[in-house]
Amino acid sequence: MNSNLKLPFLKFLQPLQLWLSRWSRSCQAKFWQLMMPVQAWRDGSWLVRDRLLGCLLVIMVATLPFLENAQTGVIGAAAAIALLMLWLSDRRDQEEQSSPIYPPLFSYWCIAAIATLISPVKMAALDGLIKLTIYMLAFVAMARVMRAGWRSILVGAYLIAALVASAYGVQQWYLGAPELATWTDPTSESAGITRVYSFLGNPNLFAGFLMPALPLGAIAAIYWQSWGMKVLSALTAIMGAFCITQTQSRGGLIGLVVTSFALMILLIYWWGKRLPSWTLPTALGGMAGAIALGTIAVAPLRTRVLSIFGTADSSNAFRVNVWMSVINMVKARPFLGIGPGNKAFNLIYPLYQRSGYSALGAYSVPLELTVETGFIGVICYSWLVITVFTQGWQILNRLRSDRHADGLLIIGAIATVSGMLAHGLFDTVWYRPQVQLLWWLAIALVESLCIAPVTSPLEE
Repeated sequence: MNSNLKLPFLKFLQPLQLWLSRWSRSCQAKFWQLMMPVQAWRDGSWLVRDRLLGCLLVIMVATLPFLENAQTGVIGAAAAIALLMLWLSDRRDQEEQSSPIYPPLFSYWCIAAIATLISPVKMAALDGLIKLTIYMLAFVAMARVMRAGWRSILVGAYLIAALVASAYGVQQWYLGAPELATWTDPTSESAGITRVYSFLGNPNLFAGFLMPALPLGAIAAIYWQSWGMKVLSALTAIMGAFCITQTQSRGGLIGLVVTSFALMILLIYWWGKRLPSWTLPTALGGMAGAIALGTIAVAPLRTRVLSIFGTADSSNAFRVNVWMSVINMVKARPFLGIGPGNKAFNLIYPLYQRSGYSALGAYSVPLELTVETGFIGVICYSWLVITVFTQGWQILNRLRSDRHADGLLIIGAIATVSGMLAHGLFDTVWYRPQVQLLWWLAIALVESLCIAPVTSPLEE
């Protein structure tokens, strides 16, 4: 009976699908016909150019550690508007190739939008959705200008900002710096130790901002041709890694270890045929030994690393209690969550919190994603992350076989994403613009090389 009904049903759908396809093409044609005046205006307008968009993005990245979140948001919104104007004025003479990163990206945005619509705190979730949209548009904008030859310029803008912030962090380490909040368990051995925070006002946030400094700085020192830029990049990598250790951020230390191992393994793979077979085990053993020796020899670092394990440290116990409360939030709305953004979290969390354990976030990115957009959102975001890694690996192998230097940028991007993911397991500074925009910067490096590796004069 089912088989008899199946064929007529499909016959009924075929004309409907054909009509929908024709209607969609007709609407698109009419829309772009309406946009023809905008396309003509672009030809004579200085404002509607990739160069203006690139300048806005450079300003945004270069000022991340120095501006307030709202000020960074204004620059991000301006870049989003510039991107929209460019997209509307783009000519559709040739069919564009789409990157595999965009389907999971758009899917997650759709899930976040649905979560906002059904959220118990819709206006707060709408604020989070707007921020998420600006971040994603910033990613699209960065990928676009990187394809136009701005990869080194954007990476250089970050490295210069990181170098300035690291220099101030080193000064705080040397001269001391007052605590601006209760960052350390006063009963622990690490109480009273200086935790540097530079211009960002929070050591965990400073560690998150510096996470790309080591991989991108090391890669830039190899990739760039100018000796001056090589020295600047190497100095940024060294000072950035040092400042992460001096933030005493346990999530930052974990991220630093992960990004260091990822960077080393990928670089050895890149140079594989030129190196002896014992290079990888020797490098892994040497790095593990150096980390162990440093942890044993430096008392404050040893105390901080050992405090990662167990709940004896009050900070760990605090996080565990927050996680338990957040898990109850997830159980209440498991599929689509409460809606995106910290404002939605701040309104719902008090209903589930344990007495004395107030929190502004879930202190874990996977948990935060789950509570905001449910298990469906986590699946979509996991799809995005897996796509970034698989595309990055495929691009790396393609460029490695061609001996194309842009493969080094992919190594820096993958190592950065790995370290930020590790840091995000135990903290949510990942959601702050100083960290979130660098996450999208790393992914934009991968996306910009998905289609074709093109090195422009700007990157020589």
